[in-house]
Amino acid sequence: MKKTRFAAYVGATFAMSALLSSCQLFTGYHQIEAADSADNWSGKIYPVAGETNIACVGTYHCEITRIDQTPTIAEETHQPVDRNIVIVKPDKDKVPLVDTKAVKLVPLSASGISGLTNYYARVTPIKREVQVNFYPENNLEYVERFTVIHEFVAGTYQLRAYKVQSQQKDSSLLTSASPNPLCIELIQDGTIERRFCKQVDTERQGEFVETGVFDDTVTS
Repeated sequence: MKKTRFAAYVGATFAMSALLSSCQLFTGYHQIEAADSADNWSGKIYPVAGETNIACVGTYHCEITRIDQTPTIAEETHQPVDRNIVIVKPDKDKVPLVDTKAVKLVPLSASGISGLTNYYARVTPIKREVQVNFYPENNLEYVERFTVIHEFVAGTYQLRAYKVQSQQKDSSLLTSASPNPLCIELIQDGTIERRFCKQVDTERQGEFVETGVFDDTVTS
């Protein structure tokens, strides 16, 4: 059964069925996914029973900067705020987290931006606020900041960014000048749970608005 959720804004439901007919992943997504494992990278997510794993993918680079009140990756240095929360050997360190405030970071793979590392987070499954910085271009000057509040359960989650490709054939200057909106999907164990898209209209320009999940199939 497909999971569909809708978000109401000022009494109106925002529909995206036409726009979401196709999507464009960033080159960095493939670079992150295909990164070779090294001694200091886990290369994959190691689930721990009863815990929640949270990863971000889809752009050249992305960082989980904060979970609830706990800062994780520093935006200035792009490094973990506290080295004590980093797990270097996740295949061996599988001691379950007990404290709901505890956060652990695991170096997942090489980033699409040279010299950086992509981390995933381990937490206990409760309702949480997660802040993520996405870098859609091969530089650190352009960043998209995204925040989600979600009731997390035990399992593996991905926050995946992509750009919507409109199938409209309008060749007007206004249409061609409008950028394809950036969308972010919250994926739980391979199923799309929620979708957010950045608005280009004048009323909510620059905001990520939750849209309906019309198709919960994850495409690569």
